[in-house]
Amino acid sequence: MKVVILAGGYGTRMSEETHAIPKPMVEIGGKPMLWHIMKIYSQYGFNEFILLLGYKDYIVKDFFLNYFIRQADFTVDLSENKIDVHKKKCEPWKVTLLNTGLDTMTGGRILQTREYIGCETFMLTYGDTLMDIDIDALLTFHKAHGRLVTMTISQPDGRYGVVKSNEQGRIIQFEEKPKGDEGWVNAGFFVCKPEVFNYIEESKTTVFEHNPLRELTKAEELYAFKHNGFYKCMDTLKDKIFLNNLYANNNAEWITW
Repeated sequence: MKVVILAGGYGTRMSEETHAIPKPMVEIGGKPMLWHIMKIYSQYGFNEFILLLGYKDYIVKDFFLNYFIRQADFTVDLSENKIDVHKKKCEPWKVTLLNTGLDTMTGGRILQTREYIGCETFMLTYGDTLMDIDIDALLTFHKAHGRLVTMTISQPDGRYGVVKSNEQGRIIQFEEKPKGDEGWVNAGFFVCKPEVFNYIEESKTTVFEHNPLRELTKAEELYAFKHNGFYKCMDTLKDKIFLNNLYANNNAEWITW
């Protein structure tokens, strides 16, 4: 089963980083966010990826073109123009990199994978989200309901702290930004049958999260897989710092490989 990752947006809310690199290439613990997402899938045996690129696509392409040699120990014979590889440390990944257009919206990008997906069920996610998701449980849920699309939903940390007081005004509970005070949100990590392409209009302006998901909902073809564990979308520089701090303190809950 192939894994499709949306990795082509501008990432304007992280302009401090994304003026130079695409958001999925922002590093967490010395590795791109994209690499972490791929490792999540890879630990469950899913090693074939389709990356949907746009903004500064050449940076992602260069990373994977050079990945093998950067992970290896080797000898360069300059006189013979020859390289002998001694040790390799690469993951068993097969990666297809598609330039889906600079300003193409999510639906338009996804539709361009049609010829690569064929008649197979596939997985789909965003290039800026980390979770400690159980992919096996997700797939079991998807097969059980038998509909076209499963969308993982999760509860982000709240934006504000919560304070409760008694009638006299004494604070009896204080919790800093509790999880779930904003309800459940689309967290990516979809499973899709190929018929989902029939719900996506052939246009670069088609946003997958708008009409396609609404029409799938009306047709009763969209189900939600609830994830109660770690979930973090890297939208801002503050999010990047938060994730790097988790990594540095061995609290990176998404790293289960």
